[in-house]
Parts: sequence; structure tokens; C-alpha cells
Amino acid sequence: MYRTINLFIVLVVVAAMSFALYYLEGVLHLEPCPLCIVDRVIFVAIAAVCLVALLHNAQGAARLVYTVLAALLSLLGIGVSARHIWLQGLPPDQVPECGPDLMYMLEVFPLDAVIKRVFTGSGSCAEVDWTFLGLTIPEQTLMLFIFLFLLVFIAHRAR
Repeated sequence: MYRTINLFIVLVVVAAMSFALYYLEGVLHLEPCPLCIVDRVIFVAIAAVCLVALLHNAQGAARLVYTVLAALLSLLGIGVSARHIWLQGLPPDQVPECGPDLMYMLEVFPLDAVIKRVFTGSGSCAEVDWTFLGLTIPEQTLMLFIFLFLLVFIAHRAR
């Protein structure tokens, strides 16, 4: 069951990333903001940890290491999504100014400055471009990170 749940986590992340890349970007032509890109990196990291856990089928301390890593990444994702939701809820006069895109910042600024700028957010992070069932993309992302967080602990307790 442990391996099955880890496989399910990997498949959920693959489905979510496919949806973002093919539908949101390919069909709707939405450009991801810096916080959306950070969310994607965290999703891929969670999938990578769960894939290694699936292949290793660890027991004992090793299983705990995989659980802690995936749980910490999920919590990081929850934090990034919550910050994104907060930025979208700001009144228009308090929204940070739009800055350069993430690729430009990575080429020009040192990594610590890029991280600071990304988490400060920009005007592009405050825009609501698309909703589904009344939920914005960051709200849906938050729900997915919470779901993955719970699945990680279910997998840890599985036989």
C-alpha cells in the first residue's frame, strides 16, 4: 500500500503539471507568475521524493526521512500558496509593482535577491486570471498541497 500511495502522489503531480502546462498555458495562454513557478518546482520536488520512496520501498528510518522531506515540501507549498492568496486579496492600491520575470531575475540578480523578490511578490502575482468553481489558481494549488500533505502521512502509516 505504501508504494501504491506514493505512485498515486506522483501521478497526481504529473496530472496537475500537465493541466498547468497544456491547458492553462497552451490553451488559455496564461503566463505563470513567479510564485506559480515556485509552486511548480515544489510539486516536482514532492513527486521526486515520492518516486524515490516508491522505488526504494523503504522501511523504518528511511521511510521516515522520505515522509519528513515530502511533508516539509508540502508545508513549503502551503506557505507559498497562502502568500499568493494573500497577495490576490490585497486592495489594488497596496499591490506591489510588477517587476521583471523570474528568468530575467535569475540571470541578473544573485540568488538571495531573487528569492527575496519572488516572495515579496509582484503585481502579476496579484492578478486573478482564471477561476474554477469560484477558486483561483493559488486556492486550488493550496488545496492540492494540503491533499498531498495528508497523503504523505497516510503513505507513511501504510503497510
